[in-house]
Amino acid sequence: MSERKRVLILCTGNSARSQMAEGLLRHLADDRFEVFSAGVLPTQVRPEAIKAMREIGIDISKHRSKSLTQFLRQPFDYVITVCDNANQECPVFSGNARRIHWSFDDPAKADGDEEARFAVFRRVRDEILQRLREFVGERV
Repeated sequence: MSERKRVLILCTGNSARSQMAEGLLRHLADDRFEVFSAGVLPTQVRPEAIKAMREIGIDISKHRSKSLTQFLRQPFDYVITVCDNANQECPVFSGNARRIHWSFDDPAKADGDEEARFAVFRRVRDEILQRLREFVGERV
């Protein structure tokens, strides 16, 4: 079997989009990828992200927000940014990391009541899942 590809997923706070993407890619890719996530300005994992992932059987409750700086000297095959801010702030990584940018809405900024806001977390989770299915499918 070939060596596992290393993937770093970045967003601003490492609180929702990149955390969901990390959990989803680990689930989809099995042992083909070694997956990490980080934030430009890390905060904490949002409970809504944990709940949205739990709905589809993926537990990210033990995840923690991590800073991009802890990964700067590590080699990656892919660096995926999932928000425009992270794309603009993303440094150059050593080696041959392929940069990929996907812009997803920030579910933490959703308006409305609790149910309406949570619906945005679900929608963004599902959009990320679709992109990751394509990503994994292209690398089979």
